Amino acid sequence: MAKIKRALLSVTDKTGLVEFARGLTELGIELISTGGTAKLLREAGLAAVDVSELTGFPEMLDGRVKTIHPRVAAGVLAMREKPDHMQALAEHKIPLIDMVVVNLYEFEKTAAKPGVTLEELIENIDIGGPTMIRAAAKNYQDVAVVTRATDYPTLIEELKANGALSPATHWDLAKKAFSTTAAYDAAITRKLEQIPKSVDMPERLVINVPKKMSLRYGENPHQSAGLYAAGETGIANARQLQGKELSYNNLVDLDAAWQLICEFDLPASAIIKHTNPCGCATAASLSDSYQKAFAADPISAFGGVLAFNRIVDAETATEIAKTFIEAIAAPGYTAEALALLSAKKNLRLLEVLRGGLDESVVKTITGGYLIQAADRRVLVREEAKVATKLVPTEEQWRALAFAWRVVKHVKSNAIVYAHEGQLIAAGAGQMSRVDSVKFGAMKAILPLVDCVVASDAFFPFPDGLEVAASHGARAFVQPGGSVKDEEVIAAADRLGVAMVLTGFRHFRH
Repeated sequence: MAKIKRALLSVTDKTGLVEFARGLTELGIELISTGGTAKLLREAGLAAVDVSELTGFPEMLDGRVKTIHPRVAAGVLAMREKPDHMQALAEHKIPLIDMVVVNLYEFEKTAAKPGVTLEELIENIDIGGPTMIRAAAKNYQDVAVVTRATDYPTLIEELKANGALSPATHWDLAKKAFSTTAAYDAAITRKLEQIPKSVDMPERLVINVPKKMSLRYGENPHQSAGLYAAGETGIANARQLQGKELSYNNLVDLDAAWQLICEFDLPASAIIKHTNPCGCATAASLSDSYQKAFAADPISAFGGVLAFNRIVDAETATEIAKTFIEAIAAPGYTAEALALLSAKKNLRLLEVLRGGLDESVVKTITGGYLIQAADRRVLVREEAKVATKLVPTEEQWRALAFAWRVVKHVKSNAIVYAHEGQLIAAGAGQMSRVDSVKFGAMKAILPLVDCVVASDAFFPFPDGLEVAASHGARAFVQPGGSVKDEEVIAAADRLGVAMVLTGFRHFRH
């Protein structure tokens, strides 16, 4: 095992560094450092050689040049078992560097700042750090490259126990190092691809996200699976407060529920089963919204997944506790609500930080990826067209706007029956639109009389509209655009119902 005699430390995130450096010093390892890192070490009473003493050059160009020098690179890259490498170092009096401890400028934190300028972004692109990391990782047999503060304690323990780090540890550190630089470059690419904003889709799709956890299995037990997450918001970064381990299907359903409730400003509740809403409602209070959502389909709600756009209070928790629920996502929970829900030990409770919904959606296909802008459009009354003689009432307009938001989250072909602020029933994923209409009506538990209907795409024939009207629907919203629009509109006039055309659809595949 390769002995470590000299370590180069240059970090932005200084968490745990002093303790780690002290452990290295106690093991007789010489420290070389740069700028603020060296200052921190000296303030802690630790001896550290400035990298400028090694290179013979001061740090220059506002810190842009510190470690980019042959005396640093050669000390890291020299292969110890090659005599000509060692002879070259001896001729030029270059010391070996056996450990490189580096983390990078916080580009992602800078990129997340509102109004960040291109100049700020450029200045926060690390050059020397990735160079040292890649050099050390390339020569992993001889050099230990440390990029994560969480590894400090175990490395000190291993050095104290064995006097060196094992080849397996060197290899593990190298893989983490390459992952670090890959993620860093990906973050830069993603951000710079957004400039200028007029660019619709990036020229190159970069996906490099760290693994957050392994999952027991995927959609089925014979499929392996994992969760990969970046940032702080959304379901992938939620904090689990209690309950069983999250499954792949739990996460998919939770995300579907979370995206749906993020559509609403009023207190809202969503109940999801197999990614489709079987309940959704808004109300003046969260408890009322949940009771309205649950009333739409109590049978399907059993074993479902819930999401709320407000902190769950005791009144809402009391209602939730009356049935079996798999998982809940919410911005938070009151102490009383947590006490009530803690009685259900297996119930998975997630605390989700709301913010920054993804601007794009990525899917895999064989041999590649599809990417599209996220569907954020809503019904704007002034932009819609009333196609029928009958104009929707004010209450119907509000119900249509609600239904149009919900139908966006139902698998196509999608039909939503609704009243103002309440999903009554949904017909999802049928191969013909009229079957979705029939299926939604068949599922309805609440009365359909005087309800409204949203269709995610146009009615290709009058039959779907006629079936819905026969069940009591009195106002419809749909994109329009069928070659048979005139027939459908004529049928609506004949049936005495109102119809609004949005001019855009909400397919969800």
